[in-house]
Amino acid sequence: MKNNFLNLKDIHLNDLRAILSEALRIKDLRVNCLNGKKDEDKVLSDVITALIFEKPSTRTRFSFDVGIRQLGGQTITSSSADMHLGKNENVSDTAKVLSRYVDLVMLRTFDEKILFEFCEHSAVPVINGLTDQSHPCQVLADIFTYEEKRGSISGKKVTWAGDGNNVCNSYLEAAGKFGFNFCFYGPQGCLPDRSLIESAEKCGGKVLVTEDPEEAFYNADLVVTDTWVSMHEIEKKQKRELFSAFQVTSKKMSLAKKDSIFLHCLPAHRGEEVTDEVIDGPNSQVFEAAENRLHVQKAIIKWVLKI
Repeated sequence: MKNNFLNLKDIHLNDLRAILSEALRIKDLRVNCLNGKKDEDKVLSDVITALIFEKPSTRTRFSFDVGIRQLGGQTITSSSADMHLGKNENVSDTAKVLSRYVDLVMLRTFDEKILFEFCEHSAVPVINGLTDQSHPCQVLADIFTYEEKRGSISGKKVTWAGDGNNVCNSYLEAAGKFGFNFCFYGPQGCLPDRSLIESAEKCGGKVLVTEDPEEAFYNADLVVTDTWVSMHEIEKKQKRELFSAFQVTSKKMSLAKKDSIFLHCLPAHRGEEVTDEVIDGPNSQVFEAAENRLHVQKAIIKWVLKI
Protein backbone atom coordinates (compact mmCIF):
# COMPACT_ATOMS: atom_id res chain seq x y z
CA MET A 1 0.00 0.00 0.00
CA LYS A 2 1.43 3.39 -1.01
CA ASN A 3 1.93 6.25 1.41
CA ASN A 4 0.33 9.56 0.44
CA PHE A 5 0.72 12.90 2.17
CA LEU A 6 -2.67 14.56 1.64
CA ASN A 7 -3.96 15.89 4.96
CA LEU A 8 -2.59 15.83 8.50
CA LYS A 9 -5.72 14.25 9.96
CA ASP A 10 -5.19 11.13 7.85
CA ILE A 11 -1.63 10.48 9.06
CA HIS A 12 -0.84 8.80 12.38
CA LEU A 13 0.88 10.98 14.95
CA ASN A 14 3.79 8.52 15.16
CA ASP A 15 4.41 9.00 11.44
CA LEU A 16 4.22 12.80 11.72
CA ARG A 17 6.68 12.64 14.61
CA ALA A 18 8.99 10.41 12.56
CA ILE A 19 8.88 12.95 9.70
CA LEU A 20 9.78 15.79 12.08
CA SER A 21 12.67 13.80 13.56
CA GLU A 22 14.02 12.99 10.12
CA ALA A 23 13.69 16.65 9.07
CA LEU A 24 15.85 17.67 12.03
CA ARG A 25 18.47 15.06 11.10
CA ILE A 26 18.44 16.27 7.48
CA LYS A 27 18.81 19.90 8.54
CA ASP A 28 21.66 19.16 10.93
CA LEU A 29 23.58 17.29 8.22
CA ARG A 30 23.45 20.29 5.90
CA VAL A 31 24.95 22.88 8.25
CA ASN A 32 27.48 25.00 6.32
CA CYS A 33 26.75 23.16 3.04
CA LEU A 34 26.21 25.01 -0.23
CA ASN A 35 22.58 24.69 -1.28
CA GLY A 36 23.62 23.00 -4.52
CA LYS A 37 25.55 20.24 -2.75
CA LYS A 38 23.81 16.87 -2.87
CA ASP A 39 23.19 14.90 0.31
CA GLU A 40 25.72 12.15 0.95
CA ASP A 41 23.26 9.24 0.62
CA LYS A 42 21.54 10.54 -2.58
CA VAL A 43 18.48 8.40 -1.77
CA LEU A 44 16.50 9.69 -4.78
CA SER A 45 19.20 8.91 -7.35
CA ASP A 46 16.79 6.70 -9.34
CA VAL A 47 13.64 8.74 -8.65
CA ILE A 48 11.82 11.17 -10.98
CA THR A 49 9.23 13.48 -9.39
CA ALA A 50 6.49 15.38 -11.21
CA LEU A 51 5.83 18.81 -9.67
CA ILE A 52 2.42 19.98 -10.91
CA PHE A 53 1.30 23.55 -10.25
CA GLU A 54 -2.22 24.66 -11.11
CA LYS A 55 -1.59 27.63 -8.81
CA PRO A 56 1.40 30.01 -8.84
CA SER A 57 4.12 29.24 -6.32
CA THR A 58 7.45 30.50 -5.01
CA ARG A 59 8.34 28.64 -1.80
CA THR A 60 6.58 25.37 -2.64
CA ARG A 61 8.13 25.22 -6.10
CA PHE A 62 11.67 26.10 -5.07
CA SER A 63 11.72 24.10 -1.83
CA PHE A 64 10.47 20.89 -3.47
CA ASP A 65 12.70 21.26 -6.52
CA VAL A 66 15.83 22.06 -4.49
CA GLY A 67 15.06 19.38 -1.91
CA ILE A 68 14.65 16.66 -4.53
CA ARG A 69 17.90 17.71 -6.22
CA GLN A 70 19.73 17.63 -2.89
CA LEU A 71 18.41 14.10 -2.38
CA GLY A 72 19.87 13.16 -5.76
CA GLY A 73 16.59 13.00 -7.68
CA GLN A 74 15.22 14.56 -10.84
CA THR A 75 12.16 16.79 -11.29
CA ILE A 76 9.75 17.60 -14.11
CA THR A 77 7.82 20.79 -13.37
CA SER A 78 4.55 21.56 -15.13
CA SER A 79 1.84 24.22 -14.78
CA SER A 80 -1.82 24.32 -15.80
CA ALA A 81 -0.72 26.04 -19.01
CA ASP A 82 1.29 22.94 -19.95
CA MET A 83 -1.24 20.23 -19.09
CA HIS A 84 -4.79 19.06 -19.76
CA LEU A 85 -5.47 18.16 -16.10
CA GLY A 86 -9.25 18.16 -15.64
CA LYS A 87 -9.77 20.18 -18.82
CA ASN A 88 -9.19 18.31 -22.07
CA GLU A 89 -8.36 15.12 -20.19
CA ASN A 90 -9.89 13.45 -17.15
CA VAL A 91 -7.93 13.80 -13.92
CA SER A 92 -7.99 10.02 -13.56
CA ASP A 93 -6.49 9.48 -17.02
CA THR A 94 -3.70 11.98 -16.32
CA ALA A 95 -2.90 10.23 -13.04
CA LYS A 96 -2.76 6.82 -14.72
CA VAL A 97 -0.45 8.08 -17.46
CA LEU A 98 1.95 10.02 -15.21
CA SER A 99 2.23 7.01 -12.90
CA ARG A 100 3.92 5.20 -15.79
CA TYR A 101 6.49 7.99 -16.24
CA VAL A 102 7.41 9.14 -12.74
CA ASP A 103 7.91 7.74 -9.23
CA LEU A 104 6.28 10.51 -7.20
CA VAL A 105 3.85 13.39 -7.75
CA MET A 106 3.52 16.68 -5.87
CA LEU A 107 0.26 18.42 -6.81
CA ARG A 108 -0.68 22.03 -6.02
CA THR A 109 -4.25 22.59 -7.14
CA PHE A 110 -7.55 24.32 -6.39
CA ASP A 111 -10.33 22.04 -5.12
CA GLU A 112 -9.11 19.13 -3.01
CA LYS A 113 -11.47 16.88 -4.99
CA ILE A 114 -8.93 17.09 -7.82
CA LEU A 115 -6.16 16.01 -5.44
CA PHE A 116 -8.18 13.08 -4.10
CA GLU A 117 -9.24 11.92 -7.56
CA PHE A 118 -5.66 12.12 -8.81
CA CYS A 119 -4.45 10.16 -5.80
CA GLU A 120 -7.12 7.49 -6.22
CA HIS A 121 -5.95 6.71 -9.74
CA SER A 122 -2.22 7.22 -9.26
CA ALA A 123 -0.03 4.15 -8.86
CA VAL A 124 2.69 6.29 -7.24
CA PRO A 125 2.61 8.36 -4.02
CA VAL A 126 1.06 11.83 -4.08
CA ILE A 127 1.96 14.84 -1.91
CA ASN A 128 -0.44 17.73 -1.33
CA GLY A 129 1.44 20.92 -2.21
CA LEU A 130 -1.63 23.04 -1.35
CA THR A 131 -5.33 23.10 -2.17
CA ASP A 132 -8.04 25.65 -1.44
CA GLN A 133 -8.90 23.56 1.62
CA SER A 134 -5.51 22.67 3.12
CA HIS A 135 -1.75 23.27 3.24
CA PRO A 136 -0.28 20.45 5.36
CA CYS A 137 3.36 20.91 4.27
CA GLN A 138 3.32 24.49 5.52
CA VAL A 139 1.79 23.65 8.88
CA LEU A 140 4.13 20.74 9.53
CA ALA A 141 7.07 23.05 8.75
CA ASP A 142 5.63 25.60 11.19
CA ILE A 143 5.37 22.98 13.92
CA PHE A 144 8.94 21.91 13.19
CA THR A 145 10.06 25.54 13.51
CA TYR A 146 8.27 26.05 16.82
CA GLU A 147 9.56 22.82 18.35
CA GLU A 148 13.12 23.41 17.15
CA LYS A 149 13.12 26.72 19.06
CA ARG A 150 10.82 26.06 22.03
CA GLY A 151 10.26 22.33 22.49
CA SER A 152 7.04 20.33 22.20
CA ILE A 153 3.98 22.19 20.92
CA SER A 154 1.67 19.89 22.89
CA GLY A 155 -0.41 21.86 25.39
CA LYS A 156 0.71 25.22 23.98
CA LYS A 157 -1.56 28.06 22.89
CA VAL A 158 -1.54 28.75 19.15
CA THR A 159 -3.36 31.90 18.01
CA TRP A 160 -4.45 32.24 14.40
CA ALA A 161 -5.25 35.81 13.30
CA GLY A 162 -7.28 36.43 10.15
CA ASP A 163 -9.23 34.31 7.70
CA GLY A 164 -10.40 30.72 8.18
CA ASN A 165 -8.48 29.64 5.09
CA ASN A 166 -6.59 26.54 3.94
CA VAL A 167 -3.62 27.06 6.29
CA CYS A 168 -6.00 27.63 9.19
CA ASN A 169 -7.79 24.37 8.31
CA SER A 170 -4.53 22.43 8.47
CA TYR A 171 -3.72 24.05 11.83
CA LEU A 172 -7.04 22.76 13.15
CA GLU A 173 -6.15 19.26 11.96
CA ALA A 174 -2.74 19.62 13.61
CA ALA A 175 -4.34 20.75 16.89
CA GLY A 176 -6.14 17.42 17.14
CA LYS A 177 -3.00 15.46 16.26
CA PHE A 178 -0.41 17.30 18.36
CA GLY A 179 -2.66 18.30 21.25
CA PHE A 180 -2.23 22.07 21.29
CA ASN A 181 -4.86 24.71 22.08
CA PHE A 182 -6.01 26.64 19.02
CA CYS A 183 -7.46 30.14 19.18
CA PHE A 184 -9.12 31.58 16.07
CA TYR A 185 -9.06 35.39 16.08
CA GLY A 186 -11.07 36.71 13.16
CA PRO A 187 -14.45 38.04 12.00
CA GLN A 188 -17.53 35.87 12.44
CA GLY A 189 -18.22 35.74 8.71
CA CYS A 190 -14.85 34.10 7.94
CA LEU A 191 -14.68 31.24 10.41
CA PRO A 192 -13.12 27.89 9.53
CA ASP A 193 -15.46 25.01 8.77
CA ARG A 194 -17.35 23.96 11.89
CA SER A 195 -16.71 20.27 11.19
CA LEU A 196 -12.94 20.88 11.43
CA ILE A 197 -13.38 22.59 14.81
CA GLU A 198 -15.49 19.69 16.09
CA SER A 199 -13.02 17.13 14.74
CA ALA A 200 -10.09 18.88 16.45
CA GLU A 201 -11.98 18.94 19.76
CA LYS A 202 -12.91 15.25 19.47
CA CYS A 203 -9.23 14.42 19.01
CA GLY A 204 -8.25 16.30 22.17
CA GLY A 205 -7.48 19.77 20.85
CA LYS A 206 -9.07 22.77 22.55
CA VAL A 207 -10.49 25.41 20.19
CA LEU A 208 -11.50 28.97 21.04
CA VAL A 209 -13.16 31.39 18.59
CA THR A 210 -13.00 35.07 19.53
CA GLU A 211 -12.94 38.63 18.22
CA ASP A 212 -11.36 39.93 21.44
CA PRO A 213 -7.61 40.64 20.95
CA GLU A 214 -6.82 40.33 24.65
CA GLU A 215 -8.45 36.91 24.84
CA ALA A 216 -6.75 35.82 21.63
CA PHE A 217 -3.20 37.01 22.29
CA TYR A 218 -2.92 36.71 26.06
CA ASN A 219 -0.27 34.14 26.98
CA ALA A 220 0.00 32.83 23.40
CA ASP A 221 3.02 30.65 22.63
CA LEU A 222 2.70 30.89 18.85
CA VAL A 223 0.95 33.55 16.74
CA VAL A 224 0.26 32.87 13.07
CA THR A 225 -1.34 34.86 10.29
CA ASP A 226 -1.70 34.77 6.51
CA THR A 227 -2.64 37.16 3.73
CA TRP A 228 -6.26 38.28 3.71
CA VAL A 229 -6.64 38.67 -0.02
CA SER A 230 -5.67 35.44 -1.74
CA MET A 231 -9.04 35.67 -3.44
CA HIS A 232 -10.67 37.52 -6.35
CA GLU A 233 -9.72 41.16 -6.99
CA ILE A 234 -13.31 42.32 -6.57
CA GLU A 235 -13.26 41.19 -2.93
CA LYS A 236 -10.01 42.87 -1.94
CA LYS A 237 -11.37 46.19 -0.68
CA GLN A 238 -14.15 44.49 1.27
CA LYS A 239 -11.72 42.01 2.79
CA ARG A 240 -9.26 44.71 3.87
CA GLU A 241 -12.04 46.65 5.58
CA LEU A 242 -13.42 43.53 7.26
CA PHE A 243 -10.04 42.30 8.54
CA SER A 244 -8.32 45.58 9.40
CA ALA A 245 -9.16 45.19 13.10
CA PHE A 246 -7.42 41.79 13.13
CA GLN A 247 -3.97 42.96 12.05
CA VAL A 248 -1.09 41.51 14.09
CA THR A 249 0.64 44.45 15.76
CA SER A 250 3.38 44.92 18.34
CA LYS A 251 0.74 45.96 20.88
CA LYS A 252 -1.11 42.68 20.44
CA MET A 253 2.11 40.65 20.45
CA SER A 254 2.99 42.26 23.79
CA LEU A 255 0.08 40.29 25.28
CA ALA A 256 1.65 37.00 24.21
CA LYS A 257 4.43 35.27 26.13
CA LYS A 258 7.79 37.04 25.99
CA ASP A 259 9.34 34.09 24.17
CA SER A 260 6.36 33.63 21.82
CA ILE A 261 7.01 32.99 18.14
CA PHE A 262 5.38 34.75 15.20
CA LEU A 263 4.94 32.93 11.88
CA HIS A 264 3.53 33.81 8.46
CA CYS A 265 3.46 31.35 5.54
CA LEU A 266 4.26 34.13 3.03
CA PRO A 267 3.85 36.03 0.80
CA ALA A 268 3.17 38.78 3.33
CA HIS A 269 1.23 41.94 2.62
CA ARG A 270 3.09 44.17 5.04
CA GLY A 271 0.90 46.82 6.60
CA GLU A 272 -2.21 44.70 6.13
CA GLU A 273 -2.31 41.43 8.10
CA VAL A 274 0.94 42.23 9.93
CA THR A 275 3.11 45.26 10.64
CA ASP A 276 6.79 45.52 9.72
CA GLU A 277 7.65 45.73 13.42
CA VAL A 278 6.23 42.25 14.01
CA ILE A 279 7.41 40.38 10.92
CA ASP A 280 10.92 41.84 11.27
CA GLY A 281 10.87 41.78 15.07
CA PRO A 282 12.64 39.56 17.62
CA ASN A 283 9.77 37.07 17.93
CA SER A 284 9.53 36.43 14.20
CA GLN A 285 10.76 33.12 12.81
CA VAL A 286 9.07 33.65 9.45
CA PHE A 287 12.14 33.16 7.29
CA GLU A 288 13.43 30.27 9.38
CA ALA A 289 10.09 28.54 8.75
CA ALA A 290 10.41 29.25 5.03
CA GLU A 291 13.78 27.48 5.05
CA ASN A 292 12.33 24.64 7.09
CA ARG A 293 9.84 23.90 4.31
CA LEU A 294 12.85 22.48 2.47
CA HIS A 295 13.96 20.13 5.27
CA VAL A 296 10.47 18.98 6.26
CA GLN A 297 9.42 18.28 2.68
CA LYS A 298 12.56 16.21 2.12
CA ALA A 299 11.53 14.14 5.14
CA ILE A 300 7.96 13.87 3.78
CA ILE A 301 9.33 12.62 0.45
CA LYS A 302 11.41 9.97 2.20
CA TRP A 303 8.35 8.93 4.23
CA VAL A 304 6.00 8.54 1.26
CA LEU A 305 8.64 6.58 -0.66
CA LYS A 306 9.42 4.46 2.42
CA ILE A 307 13.13 5.22 2.15
